[in-house]
Amino acid sequence: MLLIEAGQYCSPKNVTKALSMSLAAGCFPSVFKEAFITPVIKNLDLDAAQVSSYRPISNLSVISKLLERLVTKQLTDYLQSADLLPSLQSGFRPGHSMETAALRVLSDILGAVDSGDNAALVLLDLSAAFDTVDHAILCRHLQVSYGLGGPVLEWFRSYLYRQSQYV
Repeated sequence: MLLIEAGQYCSPKNVTKALSMSLAAGCFPSVFKEAFITPVIKNLDLDAAQVSSYRPISNLSVISKLLERLVTKQLTDYLQSADLLPSLQSGFRPGHSMETAALRVLSDILGAVDSGDNAALVLLDLSAAFDTVDHAILCRHLQVSYGLGGPVLEWFRSYLYRQSQYV
C-alpha cells in the first residue's frame, strides 16, 4: 500500500490514490492512527500541578482527518439514500440540529399537556458515550442492521482497532 509519512509533502494525486487504496483494501493505515495528545488545562483557576486539572486534546494527521471525513460523507449518503436513519435523529445530519431536536421535544411535551396527559422529561449526558462502545458489537451492528460488508466493514474494523497515542 502507498504510505504517506507524517510531515512529508504529497501531491493531491498521491493523496487521492492513497485514500482510494485504503478504502478498496479495507484497511485504515496504521500511520494515520497515531494521535499526539496535548494536555490542556480545563480552567485557569485549577491547580496546574494536578493531573486531573487537564483534559486531553487528541491531534491526528490532516490526511487521517481527510480520510475520516471522506468515509463519513460516503456512509451518511448511503444511510440517507437507503432510508436507514431514524427520522428523529438530529445529530450529524444536514438540516437537523440540537435546536430542532429540542423544539420537537418541547412540542411533544406541550401537546401531551394540552391533551390532559402527563409528561416527563429525562435528560442524559452522553457526550463521551462513543468511548464506551464495544467495537465488536458496533461492527456486528454495522453488518446486520446497515448491510455493510466486505472491504467496507473491514475498513471500519481496521479503523477501530490498534490505535495509538503519545504525549
